[in-house]
Amino acid sequence: MVTLFRIIKYGVQSFLRNGWLSVSTVGIMILALLVFEGLILFNVVSQGAVQAIENKVDITVYFQSNVPEDTILNLKKSLEGLSEVKYVQYISQDQALANFKVAHANDPTITQTLSELSANPLLASLNIKAQDIHHYDAIASYLEKPDFSGIIQKISYAQNQVVIDRLSAFIDNMTRGGFILTIFLAFLAASVTFNTIRLGIFSNREQIGIMRLVGASNNFIRGPYVIEGTIYGIIAAVVSFLVFIPIIAAVSPAISSFVPEVNLQGYFGANFLSVFLYQIVFGVVLGIVSSVIATRRYLNV
Repeated sequence: MVTLFRIIKYGVQSFLRNGWLSVSTVGIMILALLVFEGLILFNVVSQGAVQAIENKVDITVYFQSNVPEDTILNLKKSLEGLSEVKYVQYISQDQALANFKVAHANDPTITQTLSELSANPLLASLNIKAQDIHHYDAIASYLEKPDFSGIIQKISYAQNQVVIDRLSAFIDNMTRGGFILTIFLAFLAASVTFNTIRLGIFSNREQIGIMRLVGASNNFIRGPYVIEGTIYGIIAAVVSFLVFIPIIAAVSPAISSFVPEVNLQGYFGANFLSVFLYQIVFGVVLGIVSSVIATRRYLNV
């Protein structure tokens, strides 16, 4: 217990003794942690955006006007048996016309035109929702079988597929870019921490030599520098988290106006503790790893 107390004491003294070097080290680590936290929240926003798009995207199959209802219902049952399909909604010609009238009730031109028609111009259809946004390809391929070519007039899929592909590519690129930036800043922070601790080892080389002569263990020599790296990580995590709170408050309304399904401030509030713990763990691991590498290389312990 006394040994642990001494290790912590020497680690704190080393942190304070380095002064501005410690401040610069913490500053670099704060940048890395801010990007790390930003990447977490970007994933929340992107997943919410994808979910919002998924909720609005489906495949609509329009049938020839002379196709019997039983044939359509048989295809509906066949589609519901596919593992990729979440649900299938059947809309008859009469229901399609009723929905169209409700949607354009305030347009007198359309209302008058419909009243003058002798037959229903709209087609029966099936609205198909997939389990996952990536399953629409398989569903579209199933509907393109030659068996259904005689009853299907149109499948509304190609237009949605362009939007889905572009959105997925954008999110993948942004996530990849954020991950690369996080790795780069983490490497930079580790390098600065490494060099800070290396300087501390160099300045204390005589003291370390004396400790070796009196039989100090490897862990006792390494311990203060690990504590120093841990202090860097904890301070950087706390500061970056405090900096991020007003940032979340500022950007949350803009994100909600763009993607109403995403409440970033609500997510941050509900996961306040877990996000903070992620920051602490990431910062401490970053500091400890840098310290261990520095002591292993320059102390030869």
